Amino acid sequence: MGLLDGLAGQVLGSMLGGGQQQGAQGTGGALLQIAMNLLQNQPGGLAGLLQRFQNAGLGNAAASWVGTGPNTVIDGDQLSNALGADTIGGIAKQLGIPQQEAAGGLAALLPQLIDQLTPQGRVPDDNAIPDGLADLASKLLRG
Repeated sequence: MGLLDGLAGQVLGSMLGGGQQQGAQGTGGALLQIAMNLLQNQPGGLAGLLQRFQNAGLGNAAASWVGTGPNTVIDGDQLSNALGADTIGGIAKQLGIPQQEAAGGLAALLPQLIDQLTPQGRVPDDNAIPDGLADLASKLLRG
C-alpha cells in the first residue's frame, strides 16, 4: 500500500465512518485527484495555496503542514473559508456529495499531502509536485 493509498483510506474512513469502502473508492479517488489538481493548478503552486490559508487566518496551521512537527488539524468550515465556498461547492457538485462532506474530506487530505510534499520542512523552490506522488496518485485512481 502506497502513501496516497493510505491517505485516501484515511479520508474515506473519516468521510464515511469506515463502513462503505467499495463504493467509496470512487469518491476517495476523485477527492484525491481534486486535491492534486488544487496543488498543481493553484496560481503560485503550493506556495500560492499556502498563501490562501495564510490569508484566511490559518497561517500557523499551514506552517505546521510544511514543518517537520505534527500537523495542525483544520475542519471543513476553515477549509471552505480559505478556499472559498464557490470552490468547495463546485468540488461537492463534481463529486456528487454534500458540500460539508467535500470540505471535511479535503480538510483531512490536504494537510497530509502538503506535509508529504515538504519533507525537508520547506516549500520546494520550484513548487513542483514530485513525480513519485503524481505517479502514486495516478496508480490509485486507476484502481
